[in-house]
Amino acid sequence: MSKTVPAVSMLRGHRSYPGGVDLDLRLVRAFVAVADERHFGRAAERLHLAQPALSRQVRRLEAQVGARLLDRTSRSVALTDAGRGFLDDARGLLAAADAAVRRLAGARSLTVGFLPGLTPTPAVRALRRAHPDVAVAVRRVEWFEQGDVLRDGRVDVVVGRLPLGGAGLCIEALYDEPRILLLPADHPLAGKEQVSILDVAGEPMVRHTGPSAEAWDAYWATDPRPDGSRATWGPVVRGVEEKLEQVAAGQGLTVLPLSAGTAYVRPDVRTVRLTDVPDATVVLAWPDGPRTSPLRDAFLAAARATLAAPE
Repeated sequence: MSKTVPAVSMLRGHRSYPGGVDLDLRLVRAFVAVADERHFGRAAERLHLAQPALSRQVRRLEAQVGARLLDRTSRSVALTDAGRGFLDDARGLLAAADAAVRRLAGARSLTVGFLPGLTPTPAVRALRRAHPDVAVAVRRVEWFEQGDVLRDGRVDVVVGRLPLGGAGLCIEALYDEPRILLLPADHPLAGKEQVSILDVAGEPMVRHTGPSAEAWDAYWATDPRPDGSRATWGPVVRGVEEKLEQVAAGQGLTVLPLSAGTAYVRPDVRTVRLTDVPDATVVLAWPDGPRTSPLRDAFLAAARATLAAPE
């Protein structure tokens, strides 16, 4: 009696193999690259392969699954109906394989994510001293991907900032730090030591785009303000460097935590402490679940002991 393995179950109407199909993940990866690029040449460059070798790999995969996955012409590559169905499962296969490899490697390695302005170095050094045989990597992450990189396994733990939402995460407050307002050097308030967020009522605040942007911008710009008024929104930015450009040009103001603000010093931008907004919260975050990680727990303990708010 023949059976079809889950990886090819969507190929209804095509033959299956007795005993199942043993898919070569190299061939699956080759197919996904071509499907993504819609071009054999670009896919070959991405995989560091010669184009003829890539073409042979895709043909071998098609022979394994018993279906034509791609329609090829001299100028274009298109997915067949079977190819479109197989693509989702192919991505799932590769993700599962990559996750399995990370789990195996994770016993002797740890990847720490951190946001701009935060420095996990003391905790990383403490972990390396306690576990000199462990590979510890660090990765800068953006505010909008804090949860994603934890959930998909790209990092094991994040030293990040609120707001950080989404299911499947453990979040622990580490410390609070003041928030500062960034102004152009010629702004009337630039010489002040501290100001109220109400002092800049009506002035545009820079903003972001993306699924988490509204909550993030509302938190950092204090929207609504203490008197119930709403923030005025200005230009869209994609990172701290663009924020500084817009502030220096007088196109918008922004609020940063003290540590991030002092890490980005420019002669055409001034920083002033805010007096009437809550402090920013730095957090430790990691995936929630039954699987334990002694290395992650060791890093968490080191972070609690060594990471503190800036003076």
